[in-house]
Amino acid sequence: MRLLSVHRMVERRTITFTDPRLSHLEHPAFEARGARDGPRVALIGGIHGCEYSSIAAVVRFMNELAADELSGSVTAVPVVSMESFRRRSPFVVPEDGKNLNRCFPGTYDGTYTDALARSIFDELIAPADVLIDLHGGDLVEALEPFAIYDASPVEERARALAVAFGLPYVVREEPAAGLAGMTSTAAAGAGIPAIIAEAGGCGQLEPAAVELLVEGVANVLRSLEMLPGPVVPPRVDMRLVGAFDWLRCRDAGFWEAAVGAGDEVGQGQLLGRVSSLHGDVHEEIHAPREGVVLFLTTSAAVSDDGLLLGLGAELEPVS
Repeated sequence: MRLLSVHRMVERRTITFTDPRLSHLEHPAFEARGARDGPRVALIGGIHGCEYSSIAAVVRFMNELAADELSGSVTAVPVVSMESFRRRSPFVVPEDGKNLNRCFPGTYDGTYTDALARSIFDELIAPADVLIDLHGGDLVEALEPFAIYDASPVEERARALAVAFGLPYVVREEPAAGLAGMTSTAAAGAGIPAIIAEAGGCGQLEPAAVELLVEGVANVLRSLEMLPGPVVPPRVDMRLVGAFDWLRCRDAGFWEAAVGAGDEVGQGQLLGRVSSLHGDVHEEIHAPREGVVLFLTTSAAVSDDGLLLGLGAELEPVS
């Protein structure tokens, strides 16, 4: 790390990773060390380079943080996938077309993205006591705010973090049956409680989404007794999502959604249609069960086996 300046006791740094494929990239970072002992938190954004509200939230939180009020430390990196950010590449790393958040903990023996995942894990996640990974809807993705934690031996601590973050929905992810290779999954496997918090979308920098994420991070740190002040209790409408269905089309075509992000739907309800460019409907997408639309592809152009939306199901109050 190369020290650039100090602002209100929060150091601004530049991180470079040692793998030869990554060593030319500089990642702006922050380091805040409190006056008292406490947990070490890793706060990251920019796993996906076009999720701008989450990137802005890391920057804003660290610039507003008063380190003299902090117990413990926060290491923050607004963008960990610099090439994705610079080249406006949604979902995947342009060097090899892989989704970084399906590659953790990574390996130096793999491709560029595998090495990047391993570098992030070794340098930022593994040294931490807690991981907060900020996300949002990507360039062609609308999203209803939610937080994810993983089923694991440390899940009760991770669940408490997700609830403290204060977003409308909390998703419990079963690694064996769900998404593999996420930051939160790799962290949990190493005994580190972790959450992924999502707000904002469609390639927009949304002030309301930034505010949600900044306040969520602050409340998590209050819940960890790292910052002073009362912990904001869970919102009364917060719900636990027990299952997550990702719905796809069979063939490429023109996608027209019949619902929006945040809509609650019933089993069998029409969610949208995929048509040809002559206007012939090739496929109707219906809800496999009741639930809430947590994210939605906003691009009309979809590919074979294209992802259309994510449906949160098995909803229940967070007690």
